[in-house]
Amino acid sequence: MSRLARKPIAAGKATVSVNDGVLTVKGSKGTLTKRVHPTVAVSVAGSEVTVAPKNHSRLAKALTGTFASHVKNMTQGVETPFLKKLILEGVGYRVEIKGKDVVLTVGFSHTVPLTIPDDITATVEKNAIKLESINKESLGQFAANIRRVKPPEPYLGKGIRYEGEIIRRKQGKKAV
Repeated sequence: MSRLARKPIAAGKATVSVNDGVLTVKGSKGTLTKRVHPTVAVSVAGSEVTVAPKNHSRLAKALTGTFASHVKNMTQGVETPFLKKLILEGVGYRVEIKGKDVVLTVGFSHTVPLTIPDDITATVEKNAIKLESINKESLGQFAANIRRVKPPEPYLGKGIRYEGEIIRRKQGKKAV
């Protein structure tokens, strides 16, 4: 079993409840729900949440740490939203928000629209996209989908990268 799951998780100001295999976390910023796997037991005692395997199978032991991490992220997210920032680097690379879509102009012959999920708030500042959400899982997935459109390349560094991400640069051709 994982070391993370052995310790009880402090719920803080969030309200955690488990009914019929569905974990619900309520906080000042919103409510998150997640279905609990049948091999994992989640119990709430006061302001602490405990995650334990129901049996001694390999799957149950593996999922215990995963669900402990999910519970921790959910309790953090409903109090302070998670934030991801993506930066566009390249000549003529632009991003704009049109309705419920993020429209990327990144060197293709066409623009690339991506629909923003309902639980994510997106804002654009020059060539940077700021994403904010209480759900860490959907925020990370949407940020990865945006980055996948044009990942940074190693020669000039053009593309979409996370803020603080270090791109390993290659030297390129040498003139003889």
